[in-house]
Order: sequence, then C-alpha cells, then structure tokens
Amino acid sequence: MDELIYNFAVWLDDTRWSAMLHESYYMYNWVESTHVMTLMISLGMLFLIDLRMLGYALPDVPASKIAQKLSIPMAFGFTVMFITGISLFYAVPVRSAQSVWFRVKMVLLVACAVNAYLFHKRMNESVSSWDNDARAPSRIRHGAALSLGFWTIVVICGRFIAYDWFDCDYDQSGFIEFVAGCVPGQERF
Repeated sequence: MDELIYNFAVWLDDTRWSAMLHESYYMYNWVESTHVMTLMISLGMLFLIDLRMLGYALPDVPASKIAQKLSIPMAFGFTVMFITGISLFYAVPVRSAQSVWFRVKMVLLVACAVNAYLFHKRMNESVSSWDNDARAPSRIRHGAALSLGFWTIVVICGRFIAYDWFDCDYDQSGFIEFVAGCVPGQERF
C-alpha cells in the first residue's frame, strides 16, 4: 500500500501544475495563508459550538440557535480549508505522503468526520429536551470534548508537516518508517 501511495505521489509531483504551484513565488504562500485563515474561521465557529455544549460559553443562548447561526460560516470555512488543503498536498505530494504528521492528520480527520456526523445526529435527535440547559447531555458533551481534542491535534500535526524530524531520508526506527510509509530505496523530493 505504501508503494502505491508513493507512486501516486510521484506521479502527482511530476505534473506541471504541481511543480508550478510549489515553485510559485506567491501562489503557494497565498494558498497556505488561505488554508490557515479559513482554519481559524471554521474551527473558531466549531470550538464555540463545542464550548457551548460543554457549558463553558454562552450558557444563556439556546444551543440550537448558536449551531444554526454559526453553521454557514463554519461550512464556508471548511469548504475553502478542504480545497486549499488538497492544493497544499498537490504542491508537495511526495514529502506529504511520507510524513508521519500528515498521516496522523489524515486519520484524525476521518475521526473528526465520524464524530461530527454522530454529534450532529445526536444533537438533532435530542436538542428539544435540553436546548436551553446550560450544558448538553453527557453523550453530546463527550462528542464536543472529542471534537476539541481531535481538532487540536489535527492543527498541531498540520503545523509539524513543515518539519523533517521523521523524514524517510534519515535513519528512523522501524515504527516511524512504518507509520510514515517509507518505501525502501526511494528518495524523497
């Protein structure tokens, strides 16, 4: 599987647009800056909703009203963040595909998506019974706490992708080589 991912990343890296984006003096920086700014928008909204569910923010405002008001800017932020994230991967696919931090981030993004789906489902099923309470029921609070934790680690991993502590070009432990998806005999770009 790692070799398949590596070969796909090399194929992407060989495309003209990938090289142009990565080597662009301004465009890569604009994409990266947009990614970070929309991350702030979307996660700012999400964290406010999570903190409301935990009872730490805006306890006097109905939970459904906060979720309703913040859902559009949050969805906009996530959409642009997703597009710019794919563009960042496209610009540097080989290094990203073999990054411990990138792989941990991808696993956590799947966990975030599953948690968000369950959180949204549980909230919509039961919000009428606790909407005005200062804190949501425990299963909603657990989802909010997981959301805060998962997204915090996603942001940290995203930031660490820029560093090469665990690059496949260096001698690494077998565990790190496994997690990073290092392909023996292949050089990174």
